[in-house]
Amino acid sequence: MKPSKATTKKQTTLEIASWPLKNKSNIMKTQIITLFTALVLSTGIAATTYADTTKKENVTVLTDISNISKIEVRGNVQLYISDGNADQVKVYNKYYAESALIKSRNGVLSIASYKAEKLVVWVTAADLRSVSVYDNADVKSFGDFSGIEFTVDLHNNATAKLSLDAFNAKVTVADQAKASISGRVNELDLKYNHAENVSSTNLEAGKVSKTQTVGVAAAKPVEDEFAGL
Repeated sequence: MKPSKATTKKQTTLEIASWPLKNKSNIMKTQIITLFTALVLSTGIAATTYADTTKKENVTVLTDISNISKIEVRGNVQLYISDGNADQVKVYNKYYAESALIKSRNGVLSIASYKAEKLVVWVTAADLRSVSVYDNADVKSFGDFSGIEFTVDLHNNATAKLSLDAFNAKVTVADQAKASISGRVNELDLKYNHAENVSSTNLEAGKVSKTQTVGVAAAKPVEDEFAGL
């Protein structure tokens, strides 16, 4: 799912401001989860999906999804990601059944919704390595997202606000997409079309490669199963 890009590249130096990370206590994690739940429950109830589901109050938990290594997001979607011991997908939206598609295949979780009301999805994964975001979708990390290697690529008008605790991170910000990256990484490979669309002032990194590409990235074509959404 790598988009093709046009051409002129300029190597520069990324200025990094130190922002030490601290381990979260169990109490703090509980408070964060409670805050998140309060935030998203106001969007309404959910219904069915391609996978088996468990409904509890205003949340639909997709119970037949596992081994998530990559997430693709399209349309009007708010995605929250967090790391955990087991994979879990929660959907917070009363129009979920009629307006959204969530499916998992070969480790790739695809999420799409093109309705006016934003679809809110919270994905917890044990080994998430890549996130690709298109259209007007938005991705945020819920707490510090930890991993050995993590790749995120943003296209169109997508946005990302991520706090990372990773050894290697690759971030691509194409088109008019915007990214705010904080946390700590050992190595960062950052590519972008517009420097003003990338914020990394709260990121601590040991080694940084920064590339500006002049041109428009060709977004990956929408798959047929998304056409009716």
